[in-house]
Amino acid sequence: MKLLFIFIDGIGLGEDNPEVNPFVRAEMPYLQSLLGGQKMIKSAAPYESDQVTLLPIDAGLGVKGLPQSATGQAVLLTGINIPAEIGYHYGPKPNSEVAQYLDGATIFSKTIKAGKKTALLNAYPPRYFHGIDSGKRLYSSVPLALTNAGLTLFTDEDYYAGNALSADFTGAGWHSFLGFADAPLFEPETAGVKLAELAQQYDFSFFEYWASDYAGHKQDMSSAVQQLETFDGVLKGLLANWRDKNNLILLTSDHGNMEDLSTRRHTAAHVPLLLFGDKNKRSEIQKDIHDLTGIAPAIDSFLEI
Repeated sequence: MKLLFIFIDGIGLGEDNPEVNPFVRAEMPYLQSLLGGQKMIKSAAPYESDQVTLLPIDAGLGVKGLPQSATGQAVLLTGINIPAEIGYHYGPKPNSEVAQYLDGATIFSKTIKAGKKTALLNAYPPRYFHGIDSGKRLYSSVPLALTNAGLTLFTDEDYYAGNALSADFTGAGWHSFLGFADAPLFEPETAGVKLAELAQQYDFSFFEYWASDYAGHKQDMSSAVQQLETFDGVLKGLLANWRDKNNLILLTSDHGNMEDLSTRRHTAAHVPLLLFGDKNKRSEIQKDIHDLTGIAPAIDSFLEI
């Protein structure tokens, strides 16, 4: 059995308000069809059909203040209520108190110890590694957990070779922002097909999408809508190529943000948990998930690690 974890940074289940919520404004016909004609907003959850489960899960974890990226992502990877243990939410990058939880107890580490294959499917450009090596950039929780597990991040060479995807799925950013004029470029559905092909090479694979959180902080409705519409195509291609019903796709987030562009700050909204795969397996994996701490144990159980 294989599981693909798609992490979308900073998306919550927001209100039915097109003035502030891009999930209401964006045209996402494929996801909407899976959700029985509903938009992915607060009123749509919980929802279950033969194709998908949508649940609202708590990102606040009983700790005062708004959820933050470093702690939220670390909770998703460990199942430990880190904000409760250290007494606060923290982000965007892990400090020493958060980082200590990301060494040895993450899904990546456990998968490797169980003799299974795992990978972070994102490709990172040379400037990212230059920033890390120079000390001008810090790892966020996900790549820190991966490297602590003894794995290496995929590079531009891996992207060109077809072993990883760009952080925006399609590769458009490698052209427009990074200046790689000959980098692979995919239509959204083709990127989804590619994501499925890559994920099926591993027992546990992870894909991290962070531009959503940027759009939320910038209150950029145009970018947010464009991202969601692109993702709808990616999802269509992914599920069309996701052949084995015993395998699962899990999508969730670390905190709310982009669903309410009336503010630059994170929100206290519940985040979505989307599950795709066999209905019985979805029912089993979701039964103990009520907040972010339930994700990692459910994945451990599914992968038998």
